[in-house]
Amino acid sequence: MKEIPGKVFSIAKDNPSIPGCTVSREIYGGERNEITYFSLADHTDISAEIYPYHKWLIVAAGRITVYGADRNSITLAAGDSVLTETEIPVGIRTESGAVYTEISIGREDQMNKAVKAGEVFKLADLVPYREGRVVNMDVVHNDKMKFVVMAFDAGTGLSPHAAPGEALIFALDGQAVIHYEGAEHTIRAGENFHFAKGGLHAVKAAERFKMALLLTLE
Repeated sequence: MKEIPGKVFSIAKDNPSIPGCTVSREIYGGERNEITYFSLADHTDISAEIYPYHKWLIVAAGRITVYGADRNSITLAAGDSVLTETEIPVGIRTESGAVYTEISIGREDQMNKAVKAGEVFKLADLVPYREGRVVNMDVVHNDKMKFVVMAFDAGTGLSPHAAPGEALIFALDGQAVIHYEGAEHTIRAGENFHFAKGGLHAVKAAERFKMALLLTLE
């Protein structure tokens, strides 16, 4: 992944738009799943095209409208997510500018039934908090990638372990401390973190905390 491991960062802040332009930055070009950041200036548009795979869009800042050839549309704001449908035209436009992450998801990938193509949802809403517990949901996976959403009650966490692949963290709610290779990093909702493959890390929730974990296994 083209991110520096072991530091808290912000996809929204680190990918500013260029006036009148759309900008894409591929951070992972896997064999089966690509991960790309998009920053769209206000009043820009990515024309509707037909794709043989799903686009999983996770909005970090601003608002986007996802539309088809018939111009029927859905609008997403920061924190929203959608899995686009396949084999129909999909376009993206914004009036006020936006930054989002796009993950390509194959039709053969295993998707949790809680997520339905074409329906807007928030990752943080997929899992509930439970007193004294950590709740996990495997949202989508194949043999090269896994995307998991987790909810930590205050004081709970994950004991030290090494990542079997590179991982990208999306902090969704609350605050936690990430212990990574001997250093502590406080991460808050709206921020991100990158684990290198084999990086020893642990997570401790300073308060109730939710995060999404995108793990690549290539």
